[in-house]
Amino acid sequence: MSELTGGGHLAAALAAEGITRVFGIPGTHNLEIFAQLSDHGIEIVSPRHEQGAGFRADGAARVTGDVQVVVTTTGPAVLNALTALLQSFTDSVPVLLISPGMPSTHPGRGNGLLHEVRDQALAIEAILGDSHRVTSVSEVPLAVAQALTLIRSGRPRPASIEIPLDLIEQRGPGTIHPAIARPLPVLDEHGIDTAAEALAASQRPLVIVGAGRSG
Repeated sequence: MSELTGGGHLAAALAAEGITRVFGIPGTHNLEIFAQLSDHGIEIVSPRHEQGAGFRADGAARVTGDVQVVVTTTGPAVLNALTALLQSFTDSVPVLLISPGMPSTHPGRGNGLLHEVRDQALAIEAILGDSHRVTSVSEVPLAVAQALTLIRSGRPRPASIEIPLDLIEQRGPGTIHPAIARPLPVLDEHGIDTAAEALAASQRPLVIVGAGRSG
């Protein structure tokens, strides 16, 4: 059980899951995350705007079929990225959003400590449907495993992890938890044969497919 900062556990967990690239913009509240990403060999692609980070991650996920990661700072930066991730949600594109949040011991009553919105997690949930705020340093790698398991299981929609600001730089023990690879549904052999016969007999076939075609 290694002892790292919250940012270190995050980077180690992402690297263990095969994440090689992160889209985002370094800011005052997430510098430890970006420093740790570099130390773990994860490429950082930094656009000029968080919305651009979200759309670039969305595009990369569509092309590769793999989960892509966006790291923002708090408040408006999260809301900027959500513009792109709403598209990811409606089109079933696998993107993981990671952002700092209010310190774990702070009431978060809108006093401007972290240019916070009234309820950042609630705003994210309204768009993505799944947002998890960690409560300890050791929970960070587990949150990564749970989020990636969710994204990779069934319909591949985006998810979000919020890490309180104090936990990003706080050191503590943690263990890598591998994401669970859920088996794909069993193919309907008869249905495939029927569809192939219909296509072969057609003169002007039109096939409409969803995001799952990348598999």
